Amino acid sequence: MKRQRGPHALPTTFSGNALKRGYIKIELSPLPSFDRTRLLCMVHAMSYPTLTGTFPSVAAGLKATTKLNNGLLMPWFGLGVFQVPVDADAARAVRTALDLGYRHIDTAALYHNERGVGQAVRESGIPRSEIFITTKVWNDDIRADRIEAAFEDSMTKLGLDYLDLYLLHWPIKGKHQSAWRTMEKLQRTGRIKTIGVSNYMIPHLDELLPKAEIVPAVNQIEFHPYLQSKPLHDYCRARDIRLTAWSPLMQAGPLLRDPVLTAIAKEHGRSVAQIVLRWDLQVGVITIPKSVNPARIAENAALFDFELSATEVAAIVALDRNQRNGADPFTFTF
Repeated sequence: MKRQRGPHALPTTFSGNALKRGYIKIELSPLPSFDRTRLLCMVHAMSYPTLTGTFPSVAAGLKATTKLNNGLLMPWFGLGVFQVPVDADAARAVRTALDLGYRHIDTAALYHNERGVGQAVRESGIPRSEIFITTKVWNDDIRADRIEAAFEDSMTKLGLDYLDLYLLHWPIKGKHQSAWRTMEKLQRTGRIKTIGVSNYMIPHLDELLPKAEIVPAVNQIEFHPYLQSKPLHDYCRARDIRLTAWSPLMQAGPLLRDPVLTAIAKEHGRSVAQIVLRWDLQVGVITIPKSVNPARIAENAALFDFELSATEVAAIVALDRNQRNGADPFTFTF
């Protein structure tokens, strides 16, 4: 894709497999600024990536990446370590995942396991550049304007030289713009490769983006077949913000007994969890299921030798019921 130079830096040529290597020429100069913005959103929506096809091995699939809006490559699939508050347990889970081929680990200051995550990464023998690490600044530090100090605390616990992705954990009222300015400042130090948000809904992003100099690369939200947040997904897609799914299996609740999902799982000879996680990737959502069980960590990653049909993807899309399992980003009290 060739890009025009200048402050509006929009694509001038778009090519894709569906066009059989043809080209769509987009002439930008006559367009007013409003139409330029709308066109950019359209181009991003046309080119928004999903993970399709199969891979020769689990390890090869786990290395598959998507390109973020600043060019950084982020693995589609990773391990979450929420509710693993003992560092030793977190370290064992991360070591298990890394040995299986995982290259994406998601933690947070709130999880109280950054030391264990960092220990496992450092002791793995895998080059640091091959592992994507995310952590998040907690709400109390956002409210207290302590984001820079909180970042230093996290880096000390992780024992790493740099961070791949740093997120605002929840949208704190009255702090969207000021918190984001601090995040931008931190990214410019070079110790964070990219920055993003978590649990931000459209009104939160509408407040943050007008004054942002760096567009968030990622928005990590609760996402599963019962909560698909299509308007938010469309909004982020149009602005080249990648969605990441937390609680993609709805904490192993009623979702895993859904008759539509169980029928699809039976057809493929897979677990319902594997069907849901594969679906996430095929609709363009990065996913980070949490587990400390070695067998479950391995099972969750066995996604790359099969593919859901378009009919199956559509059947899962039809399950959306706006059913939230975690806290509501508009009403949370922590």
